[in-house]
Amino acid sequence: MFQNWTYLAVLLVGFCCWTSVVVGDDSITDPDEVKALQDIKKSLFDINNNLSNWNRGDPCTSNWTGVLCFNTTKEEDGYLHVRELQLLNMNLSGQLSPELGRLSYLEILDFMWNNITGPIPKEIGNIKSLFLLLLNGNQLTGSLPEELGYLPNLDRIQIDQNNISGPIPNSFANLNKTKHFHMNNNSISGQIPPELSRLPMLVHFLLDNNNLSGYLPPEFSNLPKLLIIQLDNNNFEGTTIPNSYSSMSKLLKLSLRNCGLQGQIPDLSRIPELGYLDLSSNQLNGSLPQGKLSSNITTINLSNNNLTGTIPANFTSLPKLQRLTIANNSLDGSVPSTLWQNRTLNANETLILDFENNNFINISGSPNLPPNVTLWLQGNPLCSNTNLPNLCGSKNDEESNMQGSTYSSPECKPQSCPSPYEYSRSSPVPCFCAAPLLVGYRLKSPGFSYFRQYRTTFEKYITEGLVLNPYQVDLDSFTWQKGPRLRMYLKLFPVYDNKTANVFNDSEVLRIRSMFTGWNIPDSDIFGPYELLNFTLLEPYQHVIRTTRKSGIGTGVLVGAILGGIAVAVTLSAIIALFIVRLHMKNYRAISKRRHSSKISMKIDGVKSFTYEEMASATDNFSSSAQVGQGGYGKVYKGILADGMVVAIKRAQEGSLQGEKEFLTEIQFLSRMHHRNLVSLVGYCDEEGEQMLVYEFMSNGTLRDQLSAKSKEPLSFAMRMLISLGSSKGILYLHTEADPPIFHRDIKASNILLDSKFTAKVADFGLSRLAPVPDLEGIVPAHVSTVVKGTPGYLDPEYFLTHKLTDKSDVYSLGVVFLELLTGMQPISHGKNIVREVNVAYQSGMIFSVIDEKMGSYPSECVEKFVTLALKCCKDDTDARPSMAEVVRELENIWLMMPESDTKTTTEKVTKDPATKLPDSPSASSSSTTKNPFVSSDVSGSNLVSGVIPTITPR
Repeated sequence: MFQNWTYLAVLLVGFCCWTSVVVGDDSITDPDEVKALQDIKKSLFDINNNLSNWNRGDPCTSNWTGVLCFNTTKEEDGYLHVRELQLLNMNLSGQLSPELGRLSYLEILDFMWNNITGPIPKEIGNIKSLFLLLLNGNQLTGSLPEELGYLPNLDRIQIDQNNISGPIPNSFANLNKTKHFHMNNNSISGQIPPELSRLPMLVHFLLDNNNLSGYLPPEFSNLPKLLIIQLDNNNFEGTTIPNSYSSMSKLLKLSLRNCGLQGQIPDLSRIPELGYLDLSSNQLNGSLPQGKLSSNITTINLSNNNLTGTIPANFTSLPKLQRLTIANNSLDGSVPSTLWQNRTLNANETLILDFENNNFINISGSPNLPPNVTLWLQGNPLCSNTNLPNLCGSKNDEESNMQGSTYSSPECKPQSCPSPYEYSRSSPVPCFCAAPLLVGYRLKSPGFSYFRQYRTTFEKYITEGLVLNPYQVDLDSFTWQKGPRLRMYLKLFPVYDNKTANVFNDSEVLRIRSMFTGWNIPDSDIFGPYELLNFTLLEPYQHVIRTTRKSGIGTGVLVGAILGGIAVAVTLSAIIALFIVRLHMKNYRAISKRRHSSKISMKIDGVKSFTYEEMASATDNFSSSAQVGQGGYGKVYKGILADGMVVAIKRAQEGSLQGEKEFLTEIQFLSRMHHRNLVSLVGYCDEEGEQMLVYEFMSNGTLRDQLSAKSKEPLSFAMRMLISLGSSKGILYLHTEADPPIFHRDIKASNILLDSKFTAKVADFGLSRLAPVPDLEGIVPAHVSTVVKGTPGYLDPEYFLTHKLTDKSDVYSLGVVFLELLTGMQPISHGKNIVREVNVAYQSGMIFSVIDEKMGSYPSECVEKFVTLALKCCKDDTDARPSMAEVVRELENIWLMMPESDTKTTTEKVTKDPATKLPDSPSASSSSTTKNPFVSSDVSGSNLVSGVIPTITPR
């Protein structure tokens, strides 16, 4: 034995010596930059441990998260240098370190969409190579450093959506290569420096929603490449729009809404490509200019001013006009019907004419409007003198909040494409199941008011910009936001290939990501500037950004050492492994058991621990005949313990989605939660490299199983109502009575289990998070900031976009489950989204066309109320969704409306339980259905249960 150890020691010493010769003692990355990165991390709070590998190895050669390096060393010093710091959307807080200024070769600095506070370090001005400065979407404060004005290569400065204050430094007039000033939604104040008119490359000037004052610099007309001026919601009180702006030959968009401007509107007919004009909510006076505006114009908004006179003839021949708004002025005369008679619109085109609250006395010509033209005249004299109810009523001016793709796919089996994979709806190959890349994308200053007619153009634009095939891009949905800005969700699918199957390769993921993060998609006149909100990698891709980098040693650096090192390392590793296996094989099993058992016992008290042998015995050595389910985590077995108890054993497979953190999370949560509608944890097994959770056995499987075609006996509507109510009470317990409260984060039909009595029980807490707790002042934060996890189709859109998890995120997911119960459909199937499909049917009055036929007859009024509740749960706006307490209350009200025959049938099917009471006389309490279930009230789960409805005690 001693000789064996001696031989092993000699080999190890030799290996270490060889390693020191090949690698050398010096760091390959510039040591000054290594130290800077370490200091940068110290100034940040990384609650999700995204930067956990920043203390291991070398930044460039060990692939530190977010650190991208040049591929070759610099001749002047022989070191590798950091080229990009890409820390987009990592839930980082803390402050930006002045040590950023020591990354002297940096080209891209990206901290977008985090929670960084404090000032912008002036030392960033030392990075003369900096090309993109991306700090938007944080909580930065303080003023803009003068030093930023001396960055000679800066192309883009994005600091929008922060709390930056103070003036724009005059030094910014030195940014001769900067094209994009995106500083909107801050508190920047003072005069816009006229010196900025010297900037030769400036294209986009976005400073809306600030505290700017003074006057609009007339010198801006000298900017040779300026395309967009967007200064809405500032305070240029009492000043006028410079007449010189009428000579801006390149201008595409002029937006000066609510700026306190006075005087007359300049003649803008000399701007040949002007496509968007918004001068609303000022104090502009005089008549409308008579010059003909550009034929490219889509939007004219002059509402809420003091304009007089008549509608000029030049408004009647604008072929691309989508919206003309002149409401709330003092215009008079006739409304010319040539505004709409000269237009022929296709199905996707829209023309909105908002002329409310003026002094128009009649319509010259026919008042009959062609399809897709809307005219509002309420508040004009002509509405009191004539009978024009269609033109003088109230208005509805919203393009549908979520417009998803309506493409259909061939009939494909859902079970053949399990999450996170999904069918590509546009693939030329039928039923192509693939894992998409999910992209949150927003147009910051679009040149139009209505998107539908530009959708095809946009899809072509983004496809060509990303160098993809048209069928690879799926515009899943879009929604208008304040600004106005247009938020989109894109799904990017791989090319069908028999070799690479259904995923992008790593290099293609990185290439596509760099197209977004490097702003390499060409600018578009009509779509304007964009911003990347998130680039979400599903499980098949999650290794890419963390472990694959453009950085690395060049082909001329250490090539011989690396090739030789591979051969030597393989040989030595084999020899060392042989000795280790021979010396320790006998002791491994016992050591493994002790190590794993002690690890859990230190973390969890009062939870039964099972041995591997006990689990194997309970399942007949994990026989296939005992298997009852399977998911991304592994397999589920039906087992019988030594005491005769029937259990379900969830066994994680190697490389499963459920890692050690999720395993411990589920044990911790379930060990302290006890509720009739939460699955009960019997124990766990954590030895011999195995992770198993032992639950009470649920003989009726998952809700998804019961809704599928393979279900033997379809669920009646009454049974579905009881399942909804039980699930809701379980989630309500998590939100209001668990200590501390919990957000589940993965509510879905396959995580709702049904026991022998069809009692619903919420399961799978591996992704759950603790709800926010009160701070020192007793204030409870509204959300938990976290990376997006969950199941596509059930994800709250707001959580997906902002990474802010709230109780309403669970409400959204539960709303999707309700829609599944009502329709039998899956959340995403055959290219269709269940929320969108039900919304369309509901709004068109065809809701009963999507109700699941398998549940037989049902009370239509109850179904309608259930649909209404489900769709409220699935609202995009979190504030518009009900709380779980309100959901439970409304379900109880619906149950009270149920016919007695339905509830009696359900009573006979469900074995009565002491904790479950069914109503004796639903009709006796019918008056409760008139109560508004969404009136705000201070209620807890324990106060929601009455004696005449299906009652589930909270604890």
